[in-house]
Amino acid sequence: MIELKTPTEVQRMHTTGRFVAEVLTEVGRIADVGVNLLDIEHRVRDMIKQRGAESCYWDYSPSFGKGPFRNVICLSVNDAVLHGLPHDYVLQDGDVLTADIAVSIDGWAADSARTIIVGTAAEEDQRIIRATEEALEAAIGAARAGNKLGDISAAIWAVAREHGYPVNTEFGGHGIGRTMHEEPHVANRGKAGRGIKLHPGMTLALEPWFARTTEQIVFDPDGWTIRSADGSRTAHSEHTVAITEDEPLVLTRREDERA
Repeated sequence: MIELKTPTEVQRMHTTGRFVAEVLTEVGRIADVGVNLLDIEHRVRDMIKQRGAESCYWDYSPSFGKGPFRNVICLSVNDAVLHGLPHDYVLQDGDVLTADIAVSIDGWAADSARTIIVGTAAEEDQRIIRATEEALEAAIGAARAGNKLGDISAAIWAVAREHGYPVNTEFGGHGIGRTMHEEPHVANRGKAGRGIKLHPGMTLALEPWFARTTEQIVFDPDGWTIRSADGSRTAHSEHTVAITEDEPLVLTRREDERA
């Protein structure tokens, strides 16, 4: 069942989204060569506590995970792309880091992710990050009342094809609101004009993610971290978006994206 949010409820989600954006901006500021992933995890814990927010990840126990998640942010490095479990790892020059976070404030959730390059940037890493960002903007552009869910999926897929990246359909976007994961599932590959009709009040977390040369994935022994099956590098971009009567409203837009 898909719950349509009122304008007031969307504004409450926007409050959460602005905080999520602040957290990811801070992660981008502190992630540097020589920084331990656990230091980033603890900085984010402090921010959540100071804000009086609640982590949507702590104690999260989906069917695919290995026990409850006991961290507040996903940090995935290089060929890891989703659900990266923060651990004792020191960032190296040229590492690709994806940070993904969802929190709830006063009962309303928001979810966002960004991929950054630590230190020296390789051209291919910059290219795949740009591709996920372009795919995300295309998806946002398709998130309009009267369109179909498949229009969003098709928009992401079109950008992936343009850049030559394969697309995995096991993990994608999702509804969000009172909880982190709600209906519907939003695949990163699909056909325009298919699926449910989009209505004002729908709130979606749109999250294109690509690996350079495969759509296949493998799990780490930790039961959480998802990597490209062939070890190729990855990228992931995500925003929480509200469908309105007019333009789609991005609830997690960062200030550095407005520059």
